[in-house]
Amino acid sequence: MTQSGLRGERLHQDIERAGFYPQLVHDVVADALDGATPDSHLVQLETTFDRDEIHRHITVLVLAGGALHITHVDDQQYDEAGHEVMALVSTESVAATRVHSVTLTYAYYKPQQYRPGHPVSEVNLSVAWTGTRNLDVQPAGCEDPQCEADHGYTGMSAVQDVVLRISAEADGVEAVEGAREFARQLRRAALNRADTP
Repeated sequence: MTQSGLRGERLHQDIERAGFYPQLVHDVVADALDGATPDSHLVQLETTFDRDEIHRHITVLVLAGGALHITHVDDQQYDEAGHEVMALVSTESVAATRVHSVTLTYAYYKPQQYRPGHPVSEVNLSVAWTGTRNLDVQPAGCEDPQCEADHGYTGMSAVQDVVLRISAEADGVEAVEGAREFARQLRRAALNRADTP
């Protein structure tokens, strides 16, 4: 990636630090930016365990040129023996003014000891722009263990195009503060929309 300026260099460093196919991630992010200079960014690497398999996933959010650029890279097993891996990449660019929700949920350890400047233990960042609803549906039940009635279904419906969890313990205090700053920048860009009917 040949992003100029301090912010472009920091994006480059954060992708390198994540260590997840950094050259591939650099190239797809640069392609998504299409020459735009980053104003703010957030790089989040996640590792999940599925029985005897380990999967990694990186999300790179970049605010640049009045748009939010979202890049996801996953790896998955390519053959049944697990010797070969394939990377799946998706990019999306959305005008910042189309972002209609930026939600930052904070977690504080030992809130009874809270004082101004108390460190945040973790944050969850949710960004929504499409109005797509994620449904989590499961059979409903009741507390009577003998009950055999059909209680239908219950679930949750949420508009969340991107959801990231950043933990001070796992990712470091600096990463949590970086996520908070990115959320502030994104909110400013999203709320800076023109008053159009």
